[in-house]
Amino acid sequence: MAMWVFDDLVEGLFLVLLFLFLRLHFLLGLSMLSRKKHAVLVLHRTRSLDVWFHSTRTAAGCWSGTLIFIGVSEPDHRGAPAGCAADGRDGERCQCGRKLASHEFSTKSLREFVMRILEEEVEGRLLPLLESAMEKNEVLDLQDVLRRFAFETVCKVSLGVDPCCLDLSRPVPPLVRAFDRASEICAMRGMAPVYAVWKMKRAFNVGSERKLKESVQLVHSSVREIIQNKKRKLEEDRAEGDGGDLLTSLLSAGHGEEVVRDMVISFIMAGRDTTSAAMTWLFWLLSQHPPIESAIVAHVDSLYRNPLDFETLKEMNFVKACLCESMRLYPPVVWDSKHAAADDTLPDGTALREGDRVTYFPYGMGRMEHLWGKDRFEFRPDRWLEEPEADGGGPLKAVSPYKFPVFQAGPRVCLGKEMAFIQMKYVVASILRRFEIRPAGSNRPVFVPLLTAHMAGGFKVVVRKRSGGNEP
Repeated sequence: MAMWVFDDLVEGLFLVLLFLFLRLHFLLGLSMLSRKKHAVLVLHRTRSLDVWFHSTRTAAGCWSGTLIFIGVSEPDHRGAPAGCAADGRDGERCQCGRKLASHEFSTKSLREFVMRILEEEVEGRLLPLLESAMEKNEVLDLQDVLRRFAFETVCKVSLGVDPCCLDLSRPVPPLVRAFDRASEICAMRGMAPVYAVWKMKRAFNVGSERKLKESVQLVHSSVREIIQNKKRKLEEDRAEGDGGDLLTSLLSAGHGEEVVRDMVISFIMAGRDTTSAAMTWLFWLLSQHPPIESAIVAHVDSLYRNPLDFETLKEMNFVKACLCESMRLYPPVVWDSKHAAADDTLPDGTALREGDRVTYFPYGMGRMEHLWGKDRFEFRPDRWLEEPEADGGGPLKAVSPYKFPVFQAGPRVCLGKEMAFIQMKYVVASILRRFEIRPAGSNRPVFVPLLTAHMAGGFKVVVRKRSGGNEP
């Protein structure tokens, strides 16, 4: 108890010092900005302050008009729980991990395994849970349910283990809580205008940094135990070693335990909250736009086969258009950063020095008029279709990933992008054919940007049987 009180006192002192420091730099920044002729402001001499700018030039290159900020800070991922296979980091080890992951994601066996897991999870657990809530007239936190579903699915695909998260009568597993806590603290690190604060807390092992360290240790020890159990199983019975999950494939290929650990943790971090956040906001948006909801249901009905297969899901273009439009307005990852490995110059002429951090904001970019038009604040899935058809279908437009960077772009594009769309299409199509999802209250949800964005307080809904809905 004394240690927790001490942590709170130390954090309180840090906050007071932080306020005074920010006030000083804010006044300094205003003074400097008043002497600038351009909207771009880059500070190279101050390692404690990241500076926002909005490039208004129209020079060639994808950066033109993109909401970015530049600051000087060394990349420091120590303490983060994830590896670097599925996200967009560089470095020799990360590039090696991405090569391994890229090979695994391209295999037909993994695709078939994912489809089998989705059928088990959706038909066997998710839909019965919604059916039960409907019959009992219970209010359900759909955000929590989808997060549990996503974590359970990604654990089965990545680790070959079942955490049983969709059993709401059971407490949330400690591994889930550890991931949540580590993600939140890492996000606060990224937003900290004064890096010295969290680095001091890490050096003294107090406050949020001590909690982060404990959470990462729990994640690593839990995943290490799963890996060791899997290795023993593979050694005991090689004839049954091919379980289909990523962990089995990586271990069978002879990769080292630490590399495998970082890769599977990276997969879990990349897939556990991003898909659930996208689906949560989509269900809310559909509840506010009944004509679009009717169109997506008609589209799904026109293509539906039982059970859903990979090829059918690929044809659901209007479902994908709705998901893209939802992620344009409410991107699961609100901002992302890259560090300059060497001196460079952006296409609009902005100079970068080695160590500069460049951060782009998909949330802001999704609301820019010159990118999306005057109706940029409206939910219009048809903006993603070449020629919308009567049932809502039609070929999808080719949209530059630099305009819609939700899955990053170029050599750092998300390796699980297509798998994520398949999972989200499966869930959305299955739920909408059977149920109507309606908010339990009338308040507009609040968008909370952390490492992965979410709705403040969850998404409380009532579940109703869709008129003319199909049985599972």
